[in-house]
Amino acid sequence: MRFINNKIEKNNPKILSAWIFYDWANSVYSLVITSTIFPIYYSILTTERNTKNYNEYRNVWYDTPIRSIIQIFGQKYEPDALFSYSFTISFIMVVISTFFLSSLADVTGNKKNFLKFFCYLGAFSCIGLFFFIEKSQILYGLFLNITASVGFWGSMVFYNSYLPDIATEDRQDQVSAKGYMLGYLGSMLLLILCLFLIEVVAPEDEKLLYIRICFALTGMWWLGFAQYTFKFLPKNHKQEGIRKKTVIINSFKTFYLLYRRIIKNKNLSFFLLSFYFYSVGVQTIFLIAALFGTNEINLESYKLIISILLIQLIAILGAYLCSQFSKVIGNKVVLIICISIWVVICLGGYLLDKTDPNIEYYYYIAAAMVGLVMGGIQSLSRSTYSKMLPEEDKDITATYFSFYDILEKLAIILGTFISGYLINKTGNMSNSIFAMSLFFFVGLFFMILVKIKK
Repeated sequence: MRFINNKIEKNNPKILSAWIFYDWANSVYSLVITSTIFPIYYSILTTERNTKNYNEYRNVWYDTPIRSIIQIFGQKYEPDALFSYSFTISFIMVVISTFFLSSLADVTGNKKNFLKFFCYLGAFSCIGLFFFIEKSQILYGLFLNITASVGFWGSMVFYNSYLPDIATEDRQDQVSAKGYMLGYLGSMLLLILCLFLIEVVAPEDEKLLYIRICFALTGMWWLGFAQYTFKFLPKNHKQEGIRKKTVIINSFKTFYLLYRRIIKNKNLSFFLLSFYFYSVGVQTIFLIAALFGTNEINLESYKLIISILLIQLIAILGAYLCSQFSKVIGNKVVLIICISIWVVICLGGYLLDKTDPNIEYYYYIAAAMVGLVMGGIQSLSRSTYSKMLPEEDKDITATYFSFYDILEKLAIILGTFISGYLINKTGNMSNSIFAMSLFFFVGLFFMILVKIKK
């Protein structure tokens, strides 16, 4: 089989801007739905009552939420564990669909159409959360949480795979970092708007309504701004001479052949193993951070949102600094530093003492450290993998990035399952935070084995 000679022009400013802008469009989902407002709203709906407790060390009274046990198909679940399991389900769905659709996109040249499909699925799911009104609709809310997650992460498979198509190797670190930086900035702006609507505009008895309005705003932001990306982002090249009846066969054949190539490429295999293990920690902590602040540190909602804004703001700086340092000391050293800092963060989070009068300040320090390495490790991981792809396989980037994204989703499946299991068994999140440090250690080991050119 051969490819039609319609190569995408690399380093075209209009195409690069369109690609980067999708981060601006979709990152609001990660911040508003995954990290802040939806977890807080979910916690409110699944809290049966609050009991007053006095902390003599901090000299403050605080509310301890008594959560409602959720029963599904005869099984009883802690609501936070159920929330974590919903992400597990969504990532299983993403892995299954990605396995087939990524290679199909390379064969048919429909990468852009798949990107659109998952974008629309995620955006309309966010809008649908407006109708998640009460605890009796918990299955409806969790279902939309699943489909929104599938839409976001499914679209990222095809979005990420465009990077080696549109940018030369020397510019991929910079372009990847710009995408994350713009995404953090856009999501911060929408979160600030949502916070203004909820805390300033909304009457006291209508705050939950305004929270649901924010869900709809998130979907409309994602849907609206993505149109700029869809207008200017080109189609990928397709394989010539493939009959419709053989498309599916060739899709699986492409995926299998790349799997064989990756297995034989030890350097690429070590990188993907490292990426898998440290992604278990990065993504799981990102998903449970809001619930940890609410239920373990007893942070008020507005303080929690401020801490998340702090993470986003510093993440912009982290993405920029990592892209600059990689030019001087190389991608590998920067990634090793980032993973090491994550280990420190996990151990520090596990050792946090609720009775400490300075617990809030320690939490803010930890949040700042998370922001610094979160932006850097995400943007640099994406661009490093892009650089490591064999030159002769540049026409099947969607399939190559499907391995990258499938590993990330498998990491989240494992991480959210372990987190949910430990929460359900122990009743707190500290043990799950400690468990994540072990995955970072393994990821660090494999990263040391990787050979990456400066």
